Amino acid sequence: MGIGDKISNAAEELKGKVKETAGNATDNEELEADGKLDQAKANLKQAGEKVKDALGGN
Repeated sequence: MGIGDKISNAAEELKGKVKETAGNATDNEELEADGKLDQAKANLKQAGEKVKDALGGN
């Protein structure tokens, strides 16, 4: 996984955590769910990159 991908995925995960926390604090279920979705997408991307790395892909 390239450093740019790592940074991008970490930023997306952080954005999701911020959204989830803000949604929880304001009782905004839609914002909270959106934050959880952003985190899940970032984690999925990270897992895919790890598989590519393990298989020797770029």
